[in-house]
This record gives sequence, structure tokens and C-alpha cells, in this order.
Amino acid sequence: MADALARGMRALARLLDYPDAALIEALPEVGAAIEAMPLPATAPRQPLLAWCRQLASSDLLDSQAAYVAQFDRGRATSLLLFEHVHGESRDRGQAMVDLLAEYEAAGFVLGERELPDHLPLLLEFLSTRPEEDIARWIGEIRHILALLTARLEKHDCHQSLIPLTLLCMIGAEAEVDAHREQVSSEPADNTPAAIDAVWEEEAVRFSAESDQDCALQSAEGKRLAERSQQVHPETIRLPDVPPSTSIGGLS
Repeated sequence: MADALARGMRALARLLDYPDAALIEALPEVGAAIEAMPLPATAPRQPLLAWCRQLASSDLLDSQAAYVAQFDRGRATSLLLFEHVHGESRDRGQAMVDLLAEYEAAGFVLGERELPDHLPLLLEFLSTRPEEDIARWIGEIRHILALLTARLEKHDCHQSLIPLTLLCMIGAEAEVDAHREQVSSEPADNTPAAIDAVWEEEAVRFSAESDQDCALQSAEGKRLAERSQQVHPETIRLPDVPPSTSIGGLS
């Protein structure tokens, strides 16, 4: 079961990341991994599989444009976890350092352009961890996952199925309910007018006290600019996963 869970976590990570030709090619393997993934009955397995089939038949450029519009404009649905906790405060820099230390201690190496709090990257990391660690990490970010699920559902985004699945894995899917009413009245922050307003309100910073601070200033813009340079695996990598106890509700 540990290997099936690792494959499933990797598949969820890939679906949540920027869609490219490599993903389309790997969709049969992604779907097989989700189908075999140990999940509780409450998890949206069938909607995930239906989404895989839809992606396979969709125009790739349209899928990419929709992804950029949803995740690279505005902050409400950012996949950078610390954006929802620390915003652009200095606390975010220390949180990045602490998370990097966790990765390094586990022998997980990041690429040059990868930010440690990017949710797809965290899921890849979790695919290398024992089941009890996966449950612990999901539990620690459950409030962010619940808010993200509610916001993506509001936009009829298939990506909402990923954080919802994670919540189901620890029996916390009901926490999304607490955010749906709040989210229903939130103004969109990814429209041209909203983006222009942010640019007008935020002061321009011409220096940074550290390389880390510099990276944080332009995290979202940097990710958008480097889309064409990112290299994704042609298939789902299957890390070695040590034997472990099971996540609650998945046995």
C-alpha cells in the first residue's frame, strides 16, 4: 500500500502543477495511480479520473491559459502556501528557511527555480515520506487546504479536487464548509482591474536585504516568466517509500 500511496501523491502533485505536453502523455499513468491510490470512500476519486479524461481531450493551450489565469494572477488561490499565512511579511522568509531545512534533513533536493512552499512540490516531497508523516503534514496545513478548496470550487476549478482529496485522507473534508460562505462574498482578485489596483497600492522596492528576500518579492511573477523554462518529468517518478503505518481511514 505504501507504494500505491506514493504513486497517488505524485499523481496529485502532477495534476496540480502547470499542464504541459508531458502531463498529457503521462495521463494514463496518472489515472492508474489515482485509481489504485488508497483513499477513503469520501474522496472524489471518480471526479479526479473524469478530470484526467477531460484533460486528455482538451486543447493544451486552453488548459494552460486557464491555469495561468487562475493561479498566476491574484493571490486568493495561490499555490504558494505561505502566501496565505504570511503574505509578503518577513516572517515568510524565515518560514521558507525552516521548510527548506525540513526538506534537506529528509534528503529531498529542490531545483534551482523551485519554491519550497509550492503545494505541488510539497506533495512530491510527501510522496517520499511514511504514511504517518503524510498525515501529519496534511494536518498542519488543513486550514489552508480548506480555504483553497472553497475558493477553487467557487470558480468551478477542477484543481479544487486535489486539496479536497488531501482533506479526505485525514477525515477533515467538513472543514471546507466553514469557508464557503466567506468565500462566496469575496471579490475576485485576478481580474485586470484588481491586478492594476494591487500594483498601484504596493510600494516599489528597489533593494532586498538578502537573496531569499529578493526571491520572495517576485515569487509569482518569476514563476509565470519561467513557465517555458520549467522541465517536468515525462512520467511519474516512483520514489522508494519505507514501510509505515497507515493514514487514518485509509487502511
